[in-house]
Amino acid sequence: MEALITSTAVVALAEIGDKTQLLAIVLATRFRRPWPIIAGILVATLANHFLAALAGEQASAFLDGLWFRYLVAASFILMAGWTLIPDKFDEDEEAKPHRFGPFLATTIAFFVVEMGDKTQLATIALGARFQSVIPVMTGTTLGMMIANVPAVFLGHEIIRRVPLATVRMIAALLFLAIGLWLLAQTAGWI
Repeated sequence: MEALITSTAVVALAEIGDKTQLLAIVLATRFRRPWPIIAGILVATLANHFLAALAGEQASAFLDGLWFRYLVAASFILMAGWTLIPDKFDEDEEAKPHRFGPFLATTIAFFVVEMGDKTQLATIALGARFQSVIPVMTGTTLGMMIANVPAVFLGHEIIRRVPLATVRMIAALLFLAIGLWLLAQTAGWI
């Protein structure tokens, strides 16, 4: 349960203002059909985050050792810093989603844009931390949906009203707290 709750909270906060949320707004504005876009986000996120959580779990099982636990703790601390840097979305990266329907365009675009994104890397780190693919994938997917479904329906209004700097700060503090907790746990301080 801890893996599910932590994964949901980390990704829901980290996703606000992220390039995939901006992509959700662009797709919603272009297609004006929210349900296929939401379904595409769900399918892409399930696939991407399953692979990421599996990679993290396998890496932790294969590389189990004190240095690897320090590396996972450090990755959360680095993620805290990265979260403070605002994402920008370049519409040229969109891969012309109008060539496909809203579902396929969203699925492809979200899967590709999520590659190497901070939420994918966080999912890898969470998979390594909790060594449990399904709860981590479920939590990170739920976090993506919590952040992106309102973006699809409310689009530009969210961006205009939500203080993104505050949300980024909260997400960064959450990543930092997890990293410091893992560091203290690995060092044997708690």
